[in-house]
Parts: sequence; C-alpha cells; structure tokens
Amino acid sequence: MRYLMFSAALFCGAVSIAHAADTVTVQRPVPYADGALVAGAVKRECKLTEQLPDFVREYARENHTEVSFAPQVDATTPGRVLVMEIVDASSDGNAFIGHHKSTTVRGKLYQDGKEIGDFTGRRNSMGGAFGGFKGSCSVLGRTVKALGKDIAQWLVQPAKGSQLGDLE
Repeated sequence: MRYLMFSAALFCGAVSIAHAADTVTVQRPVPYADGALVAGAVKRECKLTEQLPDFVREYARENHTEVSFAPQVDATTPGRVLVMEIVDASSDGNAFIGHHKSTTVRGKLYQDGKEIGDFTGRRNSMGGAFGGFKGSCSVLGRTVKALGKDIAQWLVQPAKGSQLGDLE
C-alpha cells in the first residue's frame, strides 16, 4: 500500500512539473509593431490585440499547454515567454465588393532569457461563408483566430525561422 501511495505521489509530482514546463507567458494585449502601418479605424474598433492572445490560449489548451497573461513581457521575463507583435493588419474591401483582410504577426519564444524559436505568421481571409454579411472587424477576427491556432501548434515544437499560416 505504501508503494502505491509513493508511486501516486511521484506520478502527481511529475505531472505538475511537466505541466509547469508547458506554461507560456504571453503579453495581453499584444502590441502593434513600431512602424506598423495599420489603419486607425482597425486599431480603434477591432480588438485584434486582445483576441490574438485569447485565441493562442484557447488553442494551446488543446495541445496541453497553458498560457498565462502578463501586461508586459520581454526576453528578460523569467520562465517560458512568447513575445509577439502585430506587424500588419490590412483591411481592404467590404461586405459589398468583397473582403480582403490579412493579419501578420511576428513572435519569439524565450526560455529564461534564451531564444528558443521565432516565427512570422500571416493569415488572409475573404470572410468565409456569408462573408457579405460580416463586418471588417469580424473578418479580421477570423485571421487572428487562425493565427492563434497556428501559433499554439507551433508552441508544441518551436523552431527558429518558422513561417506559419499562409506563409507556409
């Protein structure tokens, strides 16, 4: 009986250590890159900077990776840290003539200050089914949702120089 209790304690300890290793800290909101040419209406009206980290966390859970948020992160933040920035968010077209939206994100993953991977990801969208009934922010939201899934999958096996989404 003691052996079983000891084995169970070891297993639980191993699970919590593995779980802690899978926790990644992400800045929320994700900033726009310096010099990013993003329309003011997109910055004011669309919530891309909040949606992106939310989607990364949502999809990371499917891969058994926990994401925690911090108001500010950088390479010197202890632990496993994903530093991201929105490089571009293009909002051409509309519901009447057709949407053509895209979002580009750049990120670097650090482990205790050491860079262990980086990526650039882009997703394009024309609105999908019933795109003519969607607003610009809704269609841009589709791009960051797809990027969130791409980034969460990349976190499983991060590599340097990765290209995600429509850049693959």
